[in-house]
Amino acid sequence: MNVFVAVMQLLVAAAFVSIPLVRHRYGATAMAGAQAELERQGVRPTVLAENGMRFDAGGHETAAPVTVAAVMAALAGLNVLGGDWAGPLTWIFQSLVLAANCLILYSQLTAEKSVRAAFQRKGDPTLASIDVPALLKAAEDGFPAWTWTLQNVRHAVVFGASILALAATAIA
Repeated sequence: MNVFVAVMQLLVAAAFVSIPLVRHRYGATAMAGAQAELERQGVRPTVLAENGMRFDAGGHETAAPVTVAAVMAALAGLNVLGGDWAGPLTWIFQSLVLAANCLILYSQLTAEKSVRAAFQRKGDPTLASIDVPALLKAAEDGFPAWTWTLQNVRHAVVFGASILALAATAIA
């Protein structure tokens, strides 16, 4: 059963690094599209960088998923070795991954609202004037169409593999 749990954890690890890889490859194109949209709106294109908004794999967009992947890979190794800590740590970290993925999904579903609210909080009239749906659409267009399928598969894998790992751990 531990090998099954380890395989599920490796699937979660792979799923977590998939999106940063895509963002690394296509993020510059997405950023260029967003900047072009800002110019079309009469907004200086540097306003995104000035306010820490990126579409590439920099910063936490890489660090967080790679950290999750590393923890899942280490936990998979522990499960294969059959350590006494494998079960309790699987419960802890797999549950955290499930919760984190819920937050990721929520942030993706509410991206427009969140970006608009963040721009409003800055108190900058330039940011407040941005057509956020058009900006996000321009950025999205910088990624290949299959990216959105990958994103959905990623969520399915993380949720499914985490639930299966927890179920297998419970019956072990």
